[in-house]
Amino acid sequence: MSPDAPGPGLSRRTTLRLGGGLLVLAPLLAACSGSSDAASQANAGYVSGDGVVVEIPPEVRAAPLEVRGTTYSGDDFDSAALRGAPLVINVWYASCPPCRVEAPALKAVHADYGPPGVEFVGVNTRDKAGPAAAFEETFGITYPSIPDPDGAVIASMDGSVSPNAVPTTLILDAEGRVAARITGAADQSTLESLLDAVLEEGA
Repeated sequence: MSPDAPGPGLSRRTTLRLGGGLLVLAPLLAACSGSSDAASQANAGYVSGDGVVVEIPPEVRAAPLEVRGTTYSGDDFDSAALRGAPLVINVWYASCPPCRVEAPALKAVHADYGPPGVEFVGVNTRDKAGPAAAFEETFGITYPSIPDPDGAVIASMDGSVSPNAVPTTLILDAEGRVAARITGAADQSTLESLLDAVLEEGA
């Protein structure tokens, strides 16, 4: 599927170019922090949760991210060890309404794209293990999440995620560079389109 092809729930998309990147404005749900001026925030290295999808062409992508932490199950996570395949990073917490809205889409995309080799990890900004596990059981989320109550993991993302913009989803390319970002609830067809585009780069 082409990244520009509208899918279910995407009745209209407006495309803008900003700083070498491609901004696709889609009617996604706003994140818990509310919306702000997308253009000015993008210039600061991120956009807050206003339903903006940003696709970054390979030739202008920044240096690879190195995301490290310990998952709720006690396993070490290091994004650098996963290079060679795309990585989806979803920033969430259990009581965030748009996080609950997007959970079925993330479950479905993980089921379809995980087995062929796309990696997934969550970064939870608030929850202890109990509420996080309850959320994952309710929505059938099986990929790991890293608790990040002090914001250290988000801080390591070099401005790719606003601490107040939850949910946010990043797609890293096979080299670990940010290839796309969704601020606000992720739509299944949008996630699939963005992943297809990244996968085609290595085809």
